[in-house]
Amino acid sequence: MKITDISNEKQLWLDKGYEVFSYDREKMIEKTKAEPEWIHFGAGNLFRAFQAVFCDKLLDAGVLEKGIIAVGGRDSAAIDDYFRKFDNLHIAVTLKGNGDVTKRVVGSIAESLKIEDEERLKELFEKESLKVCSFTVTEKGYVVSENDTDEAFMAKVTALVHHRYLHGGYPLTLNSHDNCSHNGDVLKKAIVFFAKRYSDEGFMNYIEEKVSFPISMIDKITPRPNTKIAQILKDDGVEDLEGLDPNHYMSCFVNAEEAQYLVIEDKFANGRPAWEKGGIIFTDRETVDKVEKMKVGTCLNPVHTALAVYGCLLDHQLICDEMKDEELNKLARRVGYDEGLPVVVDPKILDPKEFIDTVINDRLPNPYMPDSPFRIVMDTSQKLPVRFGETLKAYLAKGEDISKLTYIPLVFAGWLRYLNGINDKGENFEIPSDPRLNEMKAILGDVKLGDSVTEEKILAILKDKTIFGVDLQETGLAKKVVAYLNEELKGVGAVRETLKKYL
Repeated sequence: MKITDISNEKQLWLDKGYEVFSYDREKMIEKTKAEPEWIHFGAGNLFRAFQAVFCDKLLDAGVLEKGIIAVGGRDSAAIDDYFRKFDNLHIAVTLKGNGDVTKRVVGSIAESLKIEDEERLKELFEKESLKVCSFTVTEKGYVVSENDTDEAFMAKVTALVHHRYLHGGYPLTLNSHDNCSHNGDVLKKAIVFFAKRYSDEGFMNYIEEKVSFPISMIDKITPRPNTKIAQILKDDGVEDLEGLDPNHYMSCFVNAEEAQYLVIEDKFANGRPAWEKGGIIFTDRETVDKVEKMKVGTCLNPVHTALAVYGCLLDHQLICDEMKDEELNKLARRVGYDEGLPVVVDPKILDPKEFIDTVINDRLPNPYMPDSPFRIVMDTSQKLPVRFGETLKAYLAKGEDISKLTYIPLVFAGWLRYLNGINDKGENFEIPSDPRLNEMKAILGDVKLGDSVTEEKILAILKDKTIFGVDLQETGLAKKVVAYLNEELKGVGAVRETLKKYL
């Protein structure tokens, strides 16, 4: 069974239990290429498991007639290896907590491009029919600096927006679906940053008046392709896995949990596809903001980060196994329920208590979700100010003394302990990528087990609001974080003992 032969072998796939699109794909591709409505930047696993799948189902239902044009992010080679090689088809595998899996051949991607395919992208941006460009380029995809050249990813996106301004000036919506606070505002800031280089007041007015940047909250855990899932597909007779490394970050298939949420501010400058019929929630900005803060700052992401940091230190390979660990299960609950929920604002459209109940009791313990703490822990320096800083600010806004908190500072201490690359057994481990890793390690110095650090030694880290969201010394948390860190540095097994002591 080859994915590229699906049009001739559809019944074979159906007999094997796969869902297969029923619409006329060739007709859909023709319409989409001629009059595109939706371009997606950042064609990774989340996009293929979420947006591409709900679009596929809407095409099947006759709600949509046009699919998606996918544009690769930083890894343009993936477009050749995992899109074009398979005629832009892929298999989406949904992993349920009871062990069931559903498998769907997804055909909604009409065309795949690299960000370097400038001429074709310019053609698309000239089309009045283009309604929305969505993004899943990760939090660091929006980070820009004066050192960025015109070859930077966001610089190229801005150049395409500028081209649209010059060729028709049609309205457009740029809609971030990334897992970061006020993602639409962050995207706009990046676009405006590069737009200023054009020294064109008309272009700046176009961005302000005809380009919208709605904020959104997205939630769907999508691990890297897993060997166990690859074996299931091989057993079904799927041949496209031969020669591929199923442990690579992409493959011809994507695996993800069943739960998913996408809540978007209903602010679209040129109309939008009928995504609401695919379960997407549209609401006002204030409500999206509350949902985003609930999830990113309280009910999921902080819990995920706590588990990721300590999972690496305690040598866990899977998040689901961490939930069987007595101390880590307690840590997850206390970070979420005890120190997060008290300051969360109820968005009404999703209940915070029910949301975190699902996270703690169903989603994270799912043994069929092969997610790794080493994936989640990547770029933690960029995540801490949002995942914990906003909660700390909420306590401060209520006039409360945050030095009384226990579990959030314990996570901060765990992260600083993790930065020395030695687990609780005393073994070295490779620290996943983080843009501020070298900077942090330079401040910490060559700290070994048995050493201790002073508040003064790492004051530059403790006071850095871009890391923790607040100045830890100024707010009274620094001493507690340093004390926890020194307890965890005492020797082999000290991390476990520290967790037992405070949990």
